[in-house]
Amino acid sequence: MSLRVRGTIGGALIAVAALAAGCGSDDTVASPPLPADVETLRQSLDAFTSLNLAKAAGYSTAITDCMSNGDLGAMGVHFGNTALIDGTVDPLRPEVLIYEPGVGGDMNLVGVEFVVPYAAVPKTGTPPQLFGQKFTQNDVFQLWGLHVWTHRSNPSGVFASWNPRVHC
Repeated sequence: MSLRVRGTIGGALIAVAALAAGCGSDDTVASPPLPADVETLRQSLDAFTSLNLAKAAGYSTAITDCMSNGDLGAMGVHFGNTALIDGTVDPLRPEVLIYEPGVGGDMNLVGVEFVVPYAAVPKTGTPPQLFGQKFTQNDVFQLWGLHVWTHRSNPSGVFASWNPRVHC
């Protein structure tokens, strides 16, 4: 948003009001801080706010189109690093980065997904865990998954599958 206001306190108040009006109501509520281990993950991903850098680092496989689920929100577009999809989980190296499509083809990093294929841990096995959270089953992709909203706050929770603040 570009706004030019000159000179007075009244002008400053107008600028603040205009900026506040430009923000969605969801963004005006303060988000709780991320758990320390998730904050460490978020910081480790800062280079990947650029999709080009993420692709150069191996996150070059577009696994899904932008995924949306009505009132529950969306996930975004999943880009995977297939070399990491091996049945092991590293809390600083997610298998999948999730991007929200933006204006003019921009892609904004919103979160990650850790995945463990059923071939490594059967559907009938004990769910993998990370950050104190159990992975959920995804029968469509034949895997266990854990979403972590590292770069877009989620009123449904840091580890919820869908985020109402993400849009396709």
